[in-house]
Amino acid sequence: MSQNSEITIIGCGAIGLLTAREFVKAGYSVTLIDKSLSGQESSWAGGGILLPLYPWRQPKAISTLVIESNKKYADLSNDLFNATNIDPEWYNCGLLICKNPDKQLATSWCNQHSIPYQEAGSSFFTDLNTQTINPLWLPTIAQARNPRLLKSLKAYLLDAGVTFIENCEVIDVSINNENINTLHTNKGEIKIKQLIICTGAWTGELSKKLLPHSLCSPDISPVKGQMLLFDAQADTLSHMVLDADYYLIPRRDGKILAGSSVEYTEFDKSTSPEAKEKLLHMATELFPTLKDIPLINHWAGLRPGTKQGIPYIDKHPEIKNLSINAGHFRNGLVMGPASARLISDLILDRQPCVDPEPYKLI
Repeated sequence: MSQNSEITIIGCGAIGLLTAREFVKAGYSVTLIDKSLSGQESSWAGGGILLPLYPWRQPKAISTLVIESNKKYADLSNDLFNATNIDPEWYNCGLLICKNPDKQLATSWCNQHSIPYQEAGSSFFTDLNTQTINPLWLPTIAQARNPRLLKSLKAYLLDAGVTFIENCEVIDVSINNENINTLHTNKGEIKIKQLIICTGAWTGELSKKLLPHSLCSPDISPVKGQMLLFDAQADTLSHMVLDADYYLIPRRDGKILAGSSVEYTEFDKSTSPEAKEKLLHMATELFPTLKDIPLINHWAGLRPGTKQGIPYIDKHPEIKNLSINAGHFRNGLVMGPASARLISDLILDRQPCVDPEPYKLI
């Protein structure tokens, strides 16, 4: 095997696929590599709320990417649907936040970023069972249906001529004059011009494996999250609900996702009865209607955790043709479009869409 693409990306999750799309749009040939099948890790497993949980409590660097990405999502979804006939289900159903002890901080953040909001009156809580604290209704907050967004992105890229090499483990690299020129994989050698690592929770481990003497390995570690899915009918729940650290997300077809746990278990992706019971209790207590609705799925994914949830989006300071776009923690989908644009801007020497300084490797 000897690919000759101008851009090679390791990692076929949302970040890798969105990054590939940016280079395709700029006219470059792209190869995508994944150790398993594309879109099967945390990108698939997440909830798809296009807002961080309580963004006013997050570093400014997260808000910057979130706001920039949300400017793009409706058009991104429409473009993918028109090109592939696969609907990513961008759905601006709104978000109800039940507890806001930091109300002033929340409303200031919304005002700063032109996010419409209003106090949530009693009519929002007719079917909910919770003790509210300054509840807030954000009517324009949207979601995307992770698996369908990933499916549409892959179809778009395949149609654009992108090469996918799946079930491909990268074993080693050859480096010459501070450039990676070859990837050595279980499927043969792959020639490299520009390489971008977008491997989520595995990025730190892979960087150390390929560059054991580098001083610039990204500090990324896995954080497990478990989720439930209820087989509800359409209009059972009309909008997303965030209550303390848990949320309910209604899909367009009515199915309701309940999440999520936060577990530091290294690379263990298994589900547990304890987490299932905790999530089930949360969901059915918050929205008692769910007690009569079948629970049809329970799964886990590994988020790429960093110390503050800020991703690394940067050209490698030691290897000239290597870049990193990873470490988005719980917010890969919502920060993805802007992250993809930023890394492509840096590699192609364009004016960056946002200030790149907060996302540097060092």
